[in-house]
Amino acid sequence: MGSTALALGGVTLLTDSVFGMPAYIKNLDKPNSKFNGVQVGAITYSWRSMPSDAEHILQYCKDCNISAIELMGYTAEPFVGAPKAPQFDRGGLPADQKRERDEYHGKMAEWRTSVPMKKFEQLRKMFNKAGVSIYAYKPDALEARNSDAEVDYALRAAKALGASHVTVEIPRDSAQSKRLGEIAAKNKIYVAYHGHLQQTPTAWDEALGQSKYNALNLDMGHYTAAGYDPLPLIREKHQHILSMHTKDRKSKENGQANVVWGQGDTPIVAALQLIRDNKYKFPVTIELEYSIPEGSNAVKETAKCVEYARKALMA
Repeated sequence: MGSTALALGGVTLLTDSVFGMPAYIKNLDKPNSKFNGVQVGAITYSWRSMPSDAEHILQYCKDCNISAIELMGYTAEPFVGAPKAPQFDRGGLPADQKRERDEYHGKMAEWRTSVPMKKFEQLRKMFNKAGVSIYAYKPDALEARNSDAEVDYALRAAKALGASHVTVEIPRDSAQSKRLGEIAAKNKIYVAYHGHLQQTPTAWDEALGQSKYNALNLDMGHYTAAGYDPLPLIREKHQHILSMHTKDRKSKENGQANVVWGQGDTPIVAALQLIRDNKYKFPVTIELEYSIPEGSNAVKETAKCVEYARKALMA
């Protein structure tokens, strides 16, 4: 059976010519994506184009050789027994769907205040038994519209899943990061703030000053597209980074597109080797956002990213 070598940013990737999967993944028992001391993981949002129930997500981890994840709330909560979410039209919602959405949010808020943590613990054990840990949790319960009780629930759920932190977009209103930081301190679990093109070298400074339980979920691809070099930020704030979303994007000058790893301007290899050489402890989270090539799927593409990272870290 033949293989094809793909050169990605100076990193050679061996793929099986029939299945399109990295050849080294074959015949593994449990997944292991910790390479040279650096934990490579994935946010389960990467597989949004595929079924997202817990059982499927776990299989994707095995297929990609992913041994640690950032878990989306829309996978965890149905497993635990949350009210079923209605299907809404994309774009602007008509009045009847807005009412349905608001009713659903109310049901979820009520459910979250009473749900026991036992099923979250069961979910963690299911993943752990298969060799997959959950280091971060991204629930839809950390926004300004969510009550303190919902935020408290989300943090307790994260602990039950085995996560060290939850992730959420950097709030526009600093009062929200202050509120989240205070509730996080009570639960002794961190809130790591994610950013898109609003990321700057100082974007997290106010939140970090509000609570020692406020932290960074840096997205180095978006940071590059915003016009900045992530390497100095990683060096400066590594002790506050709890996980780092990794993708390849073109720079601001080059159009900012999400592209296959090795074809953009994000210094992925340099960042991975910086983390390795300095023994920084935070995991690197693959977030698949480039267009999936015809004939492939999100699992196969994530596996290619895992192999790209492995080659970089083992070099």
